[in-house]
Amino acid sequence: MTSRTELPTQGLLIDGAWGPAGDGGATRATSPSSGAAIASLAMAGPGDVDAAVTAARAAAPAWAAAGPFERAAVLRRMATAVVGAAESLTYALSADQGKPLAEARDEVGELELYLRMAAEDAIRLEGRLPPSVRSDRRVLLQRVPLGVAGIIVPWNWPYTMAAELFAPALAAGNTVVWLAAPTTGACSAVLASVINAGEVGLPPGALNFLNGAGPVAGDALAGHPGVDAVGFIGSIATGRSVAARAAGKAQILELGGNGPLVVLDDAELDAAVAATLEASYLCAGQSCTAGERILVHRAVRGAFVERLEAAVAAQVHLGDPFASGTTMGPLNNDGVATKTDEHVAQAVAAGARVAAGGRRADGFPTGLYWQPTVLDGVTPDMLIAREETFGPVAPVIEVADDAEALALTNASPYGLLTAVFTEDLGRGLRFAEAVRSGWVNINASTNYWESHLPFGGRSGSASGRGRVGGATVLEQLSELKTITFPA
Repeated sequence: MTSRTELPTQGLLIDGAWGPAGDGGATRATSPSSGAAIASLAMAGPGDVDAAVTAARAAAPAWAAAGPFERAAVLRRMATAVVGAAESLTYALSADQGKPLAEARDEVGELELYLRMAAEDAIRLEGRLPPSVRSDRRVLLQRVPLGVAGIIVPWNWPYTMAAELFAPALAAGNTVVWLAAPTTGACSAVLASVINAGEVGLPPGALNFLNGAGPVAGDALAGHPGVDAVGFIGSIATGRSVAARAAGKAQILELGGNGPLVVLDDAELDAAVAATLEASYLCAGQSCTAGERILVHRAVRGAFVERLEAAVAAQVHLGDPFASGTTMGPLNNDGVATKTDEHVAQAVAAGARVAAGGRRADGFPTGLYWQPTVLDGVTPDMLIAREETFGPVAPVIEVADDAEALALTNASPYGLLTAVFTEDLGRGLRFAEAVRSGWVNINASTNYWESHLPFGGRSGSASGRGRVGGATVLEQLSELKTITFPA
């Protein structure tokens, strides 16, 4: 393992100043790959949340009045600061989250993209000049910020999932209170330090940063009367709690998924196998868009599983995130590792066959290393097919035809993302149009998405409400103000 284990002691950033929690609350951040303590983290309580919201409210009028071009300039300087600190951010992310360095570098690159994209969207957020019923008056519809945005983000993509909310919130003229997940609080604080550096020019109180437990700090932030909008990315259960606490506020909730990767009988199997590797093992399967169910036509299931087994053995290398050749690191925390244990064990007990992996790996410093796993013979009633596992497992379910694949997809309470593989574009489009998902990829992995496009759960599903991605977030975190005046 790498000897570089320590990150700086991390406090809370409130009104431009770093400091300890008001009640002295703190915890130690532990690396999932080595088990070593890597930082001391201040843990916010309700009093710290109130102080951060108060600071954000005080900073809101000046930040809104700064105008879109000035805000865009600040966001561009944030992006430049990220580029300058890319290696430190990459190391901190691998140490704290557990993902391999190559994945961490990709996330830092996408983080820069989110900041630059928000800067450009800021100067293109336009109002309208609709007609008046009176010839002697004119009407102006002006886009204005909502006020204070509370941002609560998860640990699997702690940089990009934070930035896809706080960057457009700032671009639209809102001030922000950002609450990081404690299991990636150390690397998140490194990012908060980078983008709040003096040369960036972000005013004190415009972006406040907290670490804290969801039931304590998250609950206080979502329900705080000084917060005008809440953006949350995370589990369905927590999302429902956040939605209830944030009743009456603008909400963006990007929740869980169990959307399948569907392989039809005319699919190009090598392409489908390559996409399954990305779908099931990127970030060790810890993604809301992971390939949690692989629905494969019975005519090609045997060949598909055989090729998938070989590809996993040859291409997915579990190991130290800092070691050359590692393509998959450990899981981030014991909760998700235990859930993966339970889901795989229940599936095997009910008749599924372990085609690859199937258990935690031996010989590593922590128990969070889970083997890349392929399960064949999974049935729709098994727990691993019904719930979000969030581990490195590809559960293969045989289907008879397109109709059964579509029925199984739409029977799920989730509705986030679906992928379908077929060489017939018309067939793929018909499937995509009938699927109850917010996003559908034809001949691409479930983990394929583009940062500027609207992404979120289908209405009526358990996968959330609203959309992240590009200018759509600015629109959701601003509102139209009507002004009439004489001609």
